[in-house]
Amino acid sequence: MSPMLGSSLEAVFQALNEAGARYLVVGGVAVVLHGQLCTTADLDLVVHLSPDNALRAIGALGRLGYRPRAPVKADDFANPDIRRQWVEEEGLTVFSLWSPVHRELEVDLFVAEPFDFDEAYGRAVRAQLDAAYVTVASVEDIVQLKRAAGRAQDQADIEALQRLSSLP
Repeated sequence: MSPMLGSSLEAVFQALNEAGARYLVVGGVAVVLHGQLCTTADLDLVVHLSPDNALRAIGALGRLGYRPRAPVKADDFANPDIRRQWVEEEGLTVFSLWSPVHRELEVDLFVAEPFDFDEAYGRAVRAQLDAAYVTVASVEDIVQLKRAAGRAQDQADIEALQRLSSLP
């Protein structure tokens, strides 16, 4: 992981933590945090989609310069009716954000919780990085998401995670 990418990741985690946002890291960054090296171009997050929590997450990311790739207001993400419309009419699965300050890291927020958030949050791993802690979805939950996605890279990640989790 490049130093700039690592710095951007820590800035995002620190901002979310300071805002009191409940989130889970999933996707490639989660695979890396569980111990398997892989390349990834974005940070996939599942945030608890209560309006208050979603606003805290969007606000924290906004303070880092993150803004939507789509021509919509960032706060629209906190509105369940608007998210439902995005899913039904646009087929949207993630809300993509970019930052001119953190160009090396795009953030993708799931527009629907892909699992029961509270249950997954209870199984999550909390890890301390250099400057911030991070809440990472469990191997079980990451595997479930990757199975649903079904891409070749996802299958490779599943196999690697299963090998890692079976180590003594």
